[in-house]
Order: sequence, then structure tokens, then C-alpha cells
Amino acid sequence: MIRVQVVERPGTDLFAELKKAMRTGDLRTFSLQKRGRKVVHERYPGWLNWSYGQGAITCEVLSPRKRGAEWQLLSALVGRLAHKYADRVESVNIQLAQPPSVTPTRRTR
Repeated sequence: MIRVQVVERPGTDLFAELKKAMRTGDLRTFSLQKRGRKVVHERYPGWLNWSYGQGAITCEVLSPRKRGAEWQLLSALVGRLAHKYADRVESVNIQLAQPPSVTPTRRTR
């Protein structure tokens, strides 16, 4: 799982702008599901769970069926933000969360 935080510039409503663009078809590669809480990509596996609060959009990039493919969604998201919305974005913070380690259990005889 990858966590992303997109901080918008003051005075811009980037979250509403992104949702509107996805719903009207201006962003054709991304679409919304589950009443706008889930973002899916046209080609890449997985989805983004996102929310908005205090000038920042927080996302979790998930790809449960194809482990390790989260980078494709991350790349598409950051690329789209840089291409179309660079004037509205203050910063993008990425956290690479490690999966919980599994400790092997010892068998008893």
C-alpha cells in the first residue's frame, strides 16, 4: 500500500475540481465509484481510496489482486496532476508503507 498526500495551493479547490473533471469526462483515464470515495483507472489494476480535509487530499493506493502494481496508479496520478493541475498543487508527499512482516511459526513435534 502506498499513501499519498496532495496539498493544494491556498484558494484553489483542487478536490472539487478533480471530482468534477472525472464525472464530466475531462479526465478520461480516471473515474469515480462508491459516491466519489473510490477512484479507479481505466487500465491499471487497483484503486485509490481518497478523502479531503484542511487543504489536503489523502489517498491510499491499493492493488490487492496484483501485488506490487501500485506504482502504476501512483505514476498515473502524479503524472496527471503535474500535467493538468500543476498550478493548483503545492506539494505531493508519498509514503511507501511496508506490509506487516510475517514471523514464521515453529512446529512442535
